[in-house]
Amino acid sequence: MDTLSKGSFVKRQNHTSITTDMSLLQHTGPSTFYTELAELPLPVSADFVGGDVPRVTYTVRDLERNITRSLTKTFSGGISSDHQTTSHDSSEIKAFRTSPSRSRQAVLREVSNGTSTKRFVEIWAGLQIEASLDVTKYHDAFHTDDFTSSLSFSPSETSLLYTAEANIIGDDNASDDPYPKFRYTPHFGELSRGKKRSAIFLFRWTRSTAFTKATKQDMLLVALSLAQPTQTPVLFGQATFATEDVIYASGHEHTKDGRLLGVKWCFNRPMGIWEIKLPESATVQGTPFGTKISCNALKLTPSERSCRSPRVLYDKNQTPTKLFWFSNPVGGPHASCVSLESRDLTTGTNKVLVDTVMEPTPENDFPGLYPNYNMPSSPFLRRGDHTYIVLNSLWRSRATILFIDTESGAVSDETKMRDGEPLYSWDLHATDDKTHFICSRSTPTAPPEVLLGYFDEHDNLNWKVLDKAMMSFATESALRDLTASIIPIGARPPTETIVIQSKKAFTRPGPKPICVNIPHGGPHASTTTSFYPAIAALALEGYTISLHNYTGSMGFGEKYIQKLLGNCGTMDVQDVVESVNELIRRGISEHGRQVIHGGSHGGFLAAHLIGQYPTLFNAAVMRNPVTSVGELTASDIPDWAYGEFGFQFTPDSLMTPATFQKMFEASPIAHVDNVRAPVLLLIGEDDLRAVPAQGLRFYHALKGRERRVEMLWFKGETHSIDGVEAARVSWEAGRDWFKNLGQNPAD
Repeated sequence: MDTLSKGSFVKRQNHTSITTDMSLLQHTGPSTFYTELAELPLPVSADFVGGDVPRVTYTVRDLERNITRSLTKTFSGGISSDHQTTSHDSSEIKAFRTSPSRSRQAVLREVSNGTSTKRFVEIWAGLQIEASLDVTKYHDAFHTDDFTSSLSFSPSETSLLYTAEANIIGDDNASDDPYPKFRYTPHFGELSRGKKRSAIFLFRWTRSTAFTKATKQDMLLVALSLAQPTQTPVLFGQATFATEDVIYASGHEHTKDGRLLGVKWCFNRPMGIWEIKLPESATVQGTPFGTKISCNALKLTPSERSCRSPRVLYDKNQTPTKLFWFSNPVGGPHASCVSLESRDLTTGTNKVLVDTVMEPTPENDFPGLYPNYNMPSSPFLRRGDHTYIVLNSLWRSRATILFIDTESGAVSDETKMRDGEPLYSWDLHATDDKTHFICSRSTPTAPPEVLLGYFDEHDNLNWKVLDKAMMSFATESALRDLTASIIPIGARPPTETIVIQSKKAFTRPGPKPICVNIPHGGPHASTTTSFYPAIAALALEGYTISLHNYTGSMGFGEKYIQKLLGNCGTMDVQDVVESVNELIRRGISEHGRQVIHGGSHGGFLAAHLIGQYPTLFNAAVMRNPVTSVGELTASDIPDWAYGEFGFQFTPDSLMTPATFQKMFEASPIAHVDNVRAPVLLLIGEDDLRAVPAQGLRFYHALKGRERRVEMLWFKGETHSIDGVEAARVSWEAGRDWFKNLGQNPAD
């Protein structure tokens, strides 16, 4: 079958102008499918309490109240029964952690009362509060994100490490000097604008022999600082105890030019693993609350590696034996194949346990490690004489569960997809540090279910489903009509696309359903065969969905991540075009019934595609797209434009005219004159990543050329536009845009 080529529009560029129609976006009402699927509880974390009882925390979106809430389910029946209890978590609780003995819980609590907020650290022993301290005066907000947060009990369970924002002025007797309040301090970027002074705090308490709550005289709160100042500032987080007086932490480093490069979705930041030794207890006893204490510290990792997520392995005698962490190169692509590294705590030697994989082979199709940003708080399992680190990791277009031998580094895929099985993608939530672990799994057409994995007496792996999503009969029936598949794009390996389509609509006579093409952002990310409520709801509206994993996607080998560098705007664009053509050749979709929807780098691709291939897509929706790469200097990740487009980024880099020209030529804005498809832009006003000026510039460029374009502007929303109301309105706007314009060819 003939396919559209890039040059198919060359002879028709002198088209007549199109008058803007301000009524193109018309609201057609709420979707019952979207409402139900968006409000399903999604498992986000888990732990084991009271021995080996699984406890799972879910997030739930409440569209009516426009809030996200948490709930917790405790599965006290374990393997033998299905008994469970549900509790609705208080919004006051910012973080909690169960102690290694499972007998205590640490709670970080914030209580708002009108215009003021109070913060408390609490230690609970069963139903009794063992220690509680009002820490409001001693620091600002708790840090509970993936990048800096800490919550770790000491082995004796009489000390706790946590991370919080240090006060600007640490003492009530400060001078009248106004400058500290206004002096510029860089922040951690997207979603972390208020995080600038990450600090580790040590909370210590003495247990009462009478089982009463510890008095203030029996408690200590100090902030940890380095005894030897570093050349550039280092901000610590992710702290974990190894012994009573030795901790390991990650240190985020300022760059030479005074930046903290944005950390969200970035694995390449200057940061390392540090060993920090606490002073002897007697020297800090009686220290005023909130005081900084000096600690001797040693950086354990080299400056050219970006290292995070330290985890300590103990032997049967509870002696710390090894330290593990994730590692990526500093600079270059923002995400890449991860190395798992370790340190023998007896000999002090480091080694790479699982190295970067450049390309899978027919003999060994393992593509390398592509896990979440962090390991679980305790990632270890014991099976016979072996100890494993358990991770979920991308493997092409799926996420799977891996066991990694802590001695040899041997990797085994424990949830390998077998013929006839659903296209499960897996997520790991917790282990009990022994033989049990908690996962969830889903497919593009089936919401997550929670499972308990465990080893029986013969060390065989078994599974028990703990929890499944509850849906209406109508929604369950509609989802059963959907089918999902992974389509390899043979002409451009290793490109794949995940296709979701209706069985009934595919066999119905007449035109095929409109195909919504959704390339992911990044570009070094991946779309997996997980359940995405918004995408499933769009498929239930009657669309075929194509989720593109183009060259540079994670999970296929480091070779392909490196291959995209310097080729953004060409190689990734051509991958998507060939994917569209492949689905047409297979009869899954057809010419004249294609639309495109993308956010961030996916928006960059959408904008490129409607400019480079003006008649291929009938309509486009873009969320916070990158449209002019050379104008991204205000982004929280200014190095992205350099690294992804083949330039070296250094602290003294400047946007020269020659560099800007090359970036302009690689940008969608260079093709704006050719755009014919109507464009809907969704812009988050507080986006620090692809700053709003990117979408705004494209909007005005299209308006100035009298193209059909509309824009929704979301106040208070960031790069993902994932607030409850904003996400719903964005979804409805995309649906209505395609409903009105998706059937009309752009030509």
